[in-house]
Amino acid sequence: MLSSASRMRRGEEFAGAIRGGKRAGRPTLVAHLSDRGDPQAPPLVGFVVSKAVGGAVVRNRVKRRLRHLMRDRLHSLPRGSLLVVRANPQAASARSEHLAAELDVALDRLIGRRAPGRRSDRPAATDGRA
Repeated sequence: MLSSASRMRRGEEFAGAIRGGKRAGRPTLVAHLSDRGDPQAPPLVGFVVSKAVGGAVVRNRVKRRLRHLMRDRLHSLPRGSLLVVRANPQAASARSEHLAAELDVALDRLIGRRAPGRRSDRPAATDGRA
């Protein structure tokens, strides 16, 4: 699980990350990333799972799965950042591998990393003209 020191708990932090940060949406989740202004502070992660996702048991299962996935990805977040992961209703029925892939894509977009095999990583095509 994600350590207690890495979890976001205050409403102001959630609001700041959602209103003032960058956003990357996927079918199963939406991630919001912002900077809290303290480059020495560890990154904090918060989760939002609404009743649209399902009942209490389903919502808690989705939160546990997301916390577990973020534990391995926490080191990739910039120091002093706030990340809010909001689950969409499709997250309830998504397989763990799919949820992990969607989270990776969202984080790559927010942090600015490029996934291998993207068009920008490929060499420019030449048409034979000089």
